[in-house]
Amino acid sequence: MTRARILFVEDEADLRNLIAEVLTDLGFEVTTAADGHEAIAQLEGEPRFDHVISDVSMPNGLSGIDVAAAAARLQAQAKVTLASGYQRAQLPNLPPDVSFLPKPYHVRQLLQVLDAGGA
Repeated sequence: MTRARILFVEDEADLRNLIAEVLTDLGFEVTTAADGHEAIAQLEGEPRFDHVISDVSMPNGLSGIDVAAAAARLQAQAKVTLASGYQRAQLPNLPPDVSFLPKPYHVRQLLQVLDAGGA
């Protein structure tokens, strides 16, 4: 069985490293990015990702919504989940086929999103 490949995008280093470690321990192949620019660079190359999980609010001018749009353009096969401490209604319109994960979340909730394929 092939391990699912995940791109995890989070500007908070401690959270990024913790979630990446937990997901790796659970059998996922995880690549991380600290902001939208790093995420898009990963999406432009290899590997092909099964799922992109991104914070909505990030520094350096690109948001998770920008990452979701790039994922749709560059790796359309990837499911996308956006996470935020804001309620979904407080955010700009999310792209179609993007799931939402409210922060803070438990690993169990993240696994449910991954098991559901992000929808």
